[in-house]
Amino acid sequence: MPEQTPHDDLGLEDLTGAPFPSPPRYRGASIANVLSSAASVFRPVAESDHSDRFPDRLALASALADRGLSGGPYRNVCVVLVDGLGEGLVNRNLGHAAALRRSISLGPLDAALPSTTAASLAVLGTGAPVGQTGMAGYDVLDPERDVVVNQLSGWDPAVDPAAWQPISTVFERLGQVCRPVTVSMPAYETSALTEAALRGTEFVGAGSTTARISQAAEVLSTRTPTFMYLYWGELDQTGHQHGCTSGRWTEALEELDLGLKRLAARVGPETLILLTADHGMVDIPESDRHDYSQFPELIDGVRHTAGEPRMVQLHLEEPEDESAKARLVAAWSHRFGDRAWILDRDELIDAGYFGPDLRQGVRRRIGDLIIAARGSLALYDLRRTRPSALSMVGQHGSWTDEERLVPLRVIPATGAGR
Repeated sequence: MPEQTPHDDLGLEDLTGAPFPSPPRYRGASIANVLSSAASVFRPVAESDHSDRFPDRLALASALADRGLSGGPYRNVCVVLVDGLGEGLVNRNLGHAAALRRSISLGPLDAALPSTTAASLAVLGTGAPVGQTGMAGYDVLDPERDVVVNQLSGWDPAVDPAAWQPISTVFERLGQVCRPVTVSMPAYETSALTEAALRGTEFVGAGSTTARISQAAEVLSTRTPTFMYLYWGELDQTGHQHGCTSGRWTEALEELDLGLKRLAARVGPETLILLTADHGMVDIPESDRHDYSQFPELIDGVRHTAGEPRMVQLHLEEPEDESAKARLVAAWSHRFGDRAWILDRDELIDAGYFGPDLRQGVRRRIGDLIIAARGSLALYDLRRTRPSALSMVGQHGSWTDEERLVPLRVIPATGAGR
């Protein structure tokens, strides 16, 4: 994978002097604004006294009008979140996806930093930056208990998701004017991540992709105005296992595309279908997946390791010991500096990478030093990770364009509606 470069000149330099891409555009072209902007063109919101609570920071109404579409308001809105479908992956695979090829691009948008599901879904669900949600990675430190906790499928039962992430969701705010609906896999109905990031909807569970599309179309075909969140996780799962350049991934994309075509055919022009994602993905060959814990100098003075393979977070024993920190930076630079950014947490915070303000207690959840892959690299601490994790092909978490940029597309409805 080629080294990525910043898309503009607003980023900072890492601790070795390498330029780092600019911060997420939390108040602009970001997934933070997808649900609120979508709600602003949803008829029950637009015609209510609560419309000012759903700012259209994506200028969605005018963007739709500029592309020859209705700027709303719409009776129904359906936001399809495709896990792992980065903007670059869309553009390179349109030949395999007729519905996506006919879709209308309004993007790209920035994912959350880190570019991982837990962080991005919390940003999407609340409209708030990572510094407010506190969902700062796959594994993060719970500073009150001094333990590393998982924020995805291995959620620590000692962590109350609503207290861990207390910012109200867009769905909770929508509940004052309608009954927002989630269509997703049944297992996610009671998951801690759903409670933390996406709470406040009526949940419709459907196991297969075919059933999910059928359930979504049925709900959207009623006369009741509906704001829907439709989650599609199979593409990400396939990418992790087989890689996003594999034939299996292409087949999974074709299945998604067929589902989108079926959904569009069963709803009419009164329904706006928007497609976005939580992050992109890159394939990392086996030779570039490393257990960094085998190098003593890379963990010298490190109390906890967290994050993910492409954005490792290091919590130091003595964060104020500048000489120890400098030795650690030098060690990482020597070993992986040509393929990774080495970043200081406080500098990232000051430069706005986690948003303009941090909620109390969030700073300590984030590693003192962050190792973000910029080339073909995935880093594991096998002292606390199963060796089978090294088999993962498709990866994300860092801040390269392939991982950070996600699409925002309109899937035009082709049915007659009702």
